[in-house]
Formats: sequence, structure tokens, C-alpha cells
Amino acid sequence: MYDFGIRRALSGYRLAYRPHETNPCPGCGQSHWIVGRATAECAFCSTALPLHHSAVGGSALHARPAHPPLAA
Repeated sequence: MYDFGIRRALSGYRLAYRPHETNPCPGCGQSHWIVGRATAECAFCSTALPLHHSAVGGSALHARPAHPPLAA
């Protein structure tokens, strides 16, 4: 059965790279990251963290601007 995020809320803080925030590395304390599609890697010690995705989510493939059809 779906738990509506209750289990996630009780599991505590999870280490993840959060865009638009200061992200110190848990391994060395530096804050320089190489960001990929699914992970971010510390540029100094190579510690990898998963990316924290917002609840909105989505893909660029679905975010197409609506263009009116061209007249013939």
C-alpha cells in the first residue's frame, strides 16, 4: 500500500546534491562539483552524490513550447 511519503519523512535527512544550494562535500568539505544527469561528483575527492530532484520532476522532452500550426 502507498504510504504517502510518511516512510520517507521518518527516514531522516538523505545526502544528495541539491541544486541552488551550497553543497559541501561530505568527504572533504569542498564545494566544487561536477554535475551529471543522475549524480554530482566532488571535483577534489571524487565523492559522488545522487541528485535531489524536486517533486515537480519532468523531462525536457515533455516541455515543448506550444506553436500554432503554420497556415498553408
